Amino acid sequence: MKIVLGFGSNLGDREQYINSAYKLLEERLGLMLNKSSFIETPAWGFESKEIFLNSAAVFQTNKTPIESLRICNEIERELGRKREGNTYQNRTIDIDILFYEDIILNTPKLIIPHPLIQERDFVLTPLKEIIPEFIHPLIQKKIKGI
Repeated sequence: MKIVLGFGSNLGDREQYINSAYKLLEERLGLMLNKSSFIETPAWGFESKEIFLNSAAVFQTNKTPIESLRICNEIERELGRKREGNTYQNRTIDIDILFYEDIILNTPKLIIPHPLIQERDFVLTPLKEIIPEFIHPLIQKKIKGI
């Protein structure tokens, strides 16, 4: 199964945090098939002077969506991510599950596709680089056309 993940970091050595996440995900989730370039973007959803570094990557996995979420959350914690409440904030690493094949999932713990993809250029730009022809399963548009 192919899973598409989005990455963001705006604290410390941002590129190193994302590269470390790639490495740990390859060890625990599966083979990385493709990754985007890094892009820099301002914070989204909150005010911050710290600029985000963002990317996206596709992995081959045999893990379920919920197992994949657990792995992503563990790696975030290991790389110093601190979650305080339900608000957006500065972070060493953020790993979002964007797509899992063309599965549509809506549970209290996990929503796939990620519900804000089409509103976030910092997600769409990397996705257009690596999966431009992928059809978003809810809105039925190719990524390159969103």
